[in-house]
Amino acid sequence: MRYVVLLCDGMADTPVEALGGKTPMEAANKPHMDALARRAEQGLVKTVDDPLPPGSDVANLSVMGYDPLRFYTGRSPLEALSIGVEMEADDVAFRCNLVTLSDAADYADRRMDDYCAGDISTEEARQLIQAVQESLGGDGLRFYPGVSYRHCLIVAGGESHPEHFTPPHDISGRVVGEFLPQGEDGARMRALMERSVAVLEAHPVNRARVARGLRPANSIWLWGCGKKPQLAQFSDLYGLRGSVISAVDLIKGIGIGAGMHVCEVPGATGYIDTNFEGKAAAAAAELRRGQEFVYVHVEAPDECGHRGETENKVRAIERIDGKILPVLTETLDALGEDYKLLILPDHPTPLAVRTHTRDAVPFLLYHKNGEVRGEETFSEAAAARTGLFIERGCQLLPRMLGR
Repeated sequence: MRYVVLLCDGMADTPVEALGGKTPMEAANKPHMDALARRAEQGLVKTVDDPLPPGSDVANLSVMGYDPLRFYTGRSPLEALSIGVEMEADDVAFRCNLVTLSDAADYADRRMDDYCAGDISTEEARQLIQAVQESLGGDGLRFYPGVSYRHCLIVAGGESHPEHFTPPHDISGRVVGEFLPQGEDGARMRALMERSVAVLEAHPVNRARVARGLRPANSIWLWGCGKKPQLAQFSDLYGLRGSVISAVDLIKGIGIGAGMHVCEVPGATGYIDTNFEGKAAAAAAELRRGQEFVYVHVEAPDECGHRGETENKVRAIERIDGKILPVLTETLDALGEDYKLLILPDHPTPLAVRTHTRDAVPFLLYHKNGEVRGEETFSEAAAARTGLFIERGCQLLPRMLGR
């Protein structure tokens, strides 16, 4: 038996007026998902436990079969694993976004114009984070470059209070004052954020971006803090050889922490321009070389949701359906073995609010040799009609594995 999870980050949504009252899942032309839906089990699953934040960290841990109430220690420590950062037991990792803030004399009066600084390139970002390290690093502070706008700060002997920090994608277009870090640890991090402006605004990379009409990465934004993660090995929990395919450090970090093989896909960006074909090819290669469990994560619908890009969110779903799903099913069929395929988002990222919500998400569980009469389509409404509800996300993978 082979097992594949196709995780469409942030795909779930609410009805959108511009789509004639349909959700992006309902509006998208996705013949391959809908064909599977007719022979698959559908339902809703709550991937985020109520005490925890509705982030991709908690939700993907949950979908991957890890109980977040037991294993979750914060977002950035998982990303640090992917970057190759070695953490000590008393270190605290912070996600360090490069963002675009509006102009204002007082930092608190600035507006969050762009949580990803115009989707800044990894090479430009590396130079900026290096400059931040040279100017603000030291004294127990270490800045590490990641991918695009996503980077990492390690604080030696720091405090971890995630509730004191706000994700920048939650406050797009809003004045940042009331969302600045709180508490004693927050005051130190706020000072770093404010000091970063002078470093970044004067940097040649940002001057060149402005000259080209692009948004400058004129501040860092710190959030998602946590201590060193202690994940059980996936093979010990489930007895399967697993692989993870993703463009983002968070998901790669979960894979590394879980002891799974993490694939690198050239051109995988995490956005609508990602290398969909490359991800499909990587998944097919992992299956052909004997991996029993493959987790394919696609970030694009989530990024489109955060940016309020209705057409691109629909297009992202269509590209997953057209460029990734057929390759998965054709490869699995060619292997001649029984298999199960699970398709779902980790959380909703509704276009109306442009951030994550903790609502239950639809899932589709297809078993090649199963006999299920399903729904005509895969959508939020279709999943709700079945009446099947999984109370905790970490219960879904054992259900898929028949345990």
